[in-house]
Amino acid sequence: MTSGTGRVRPRRARTWLAAHVMLLPWLVGALGITIGPLIASLVLSLTNYSILGSTEFVGLDNYAAVFSDPKFFKSMSVTLMYVCLAVPLQLGLALGLALLLEKGIRWLGVYRAGFYLPSLLGASVAIALLWRQIFKTDGLVNAVLSIFGVTGRNWLYDPDTALLTLVLLQVWTFGSPMIIFLAGLKEIPKELIEAATVDGAGYGRRLKSIVLPLLTPMIFFNLILQTVGAFQAFNQAYIVSGGTGGPVDSTLFYTLYVYIVGFIEYRMGYASALAWVLVIFIGILTAVQFIVSRKWVYYGDQ
Repeated sequence: MTSGTGRVRPRRARTWLAAHVMLLPWLVGALGITIGPLIASLVLSLTNYSILGSTEFVGLDNYAAVFSDPKFFKSMSVTLMYVCLAVPLQLGLALGLALLLEKGIRWLGVYRAGFYLPSLLGASVAIALLWRQIFKTDGLVNAVLSIFGVTGRNWLYDPDTALLTLVLLQVWTFGSPMIIFLAGLKEIPKELIEAATVDGAGYGRRLKSIVLPLLTPMIFFNLILQTVGAFQAFNQAYIVSGGTGGPVDSTLFYTLYVYIVGFIEYRMGYASALAWVLVIFIGILTAVQFIVSRKWVYYGDQ
């Protein structure tokens, strides 16, 4: 028994060592890229660190200053407007196309790849530059409108339409939630659909009573992912607005304001406090979404 136990222990030790060696790259990345910077930013948020000057501990003064900063409220309102417009439109388009593709049309794989491609490219600098060219005064959008006799406008520098161009860019990246919706649709038991069809339920009735209730976990999952991602949007606003958040701060996203405070005004301590306020806000919003989800998300084991 002793010899047998002695053989088991080295085997467990080797397994433990091999597992941790495999995890080592992830652990180094998590500590060096995620956890380390998070702790550093939390410490900086309690100082007046400005890169170019001396550092002094100020406690919660930066957080108190946040809620008396008009730019904070402006950037937060712009970001909330962006999230409230872009996320529902994006998920609605993704769900509609997923329902269409789920019917089994020809060249389904090609359509899936084509629709997913914008999700891979949408947050890139190249696409943001292309978007800027499309909506400029002599861009593609105005050229198409002129064919129908509609007078073009300066979409990017009009406060009424500048944010709309960024909303459309976010909606265009519907491929990722669409793929998740397609996976969810594949998991719906066909027997339920067939039984409802035999009972005389039309497509609309089946969609309302069977498909959408069973798809609510995927809808909720996409809602969380896309909401958090929309709050973190930066490249689009930076490139399209030229890094200023204009015109009249109509595209001053919260993340862009954090960048301006930290890397243009060199108030890194205050920028860190702004970033942590956003983290706390997203955390509270996500918790609220989970609480509310109990009333509308249906799980099969319930």
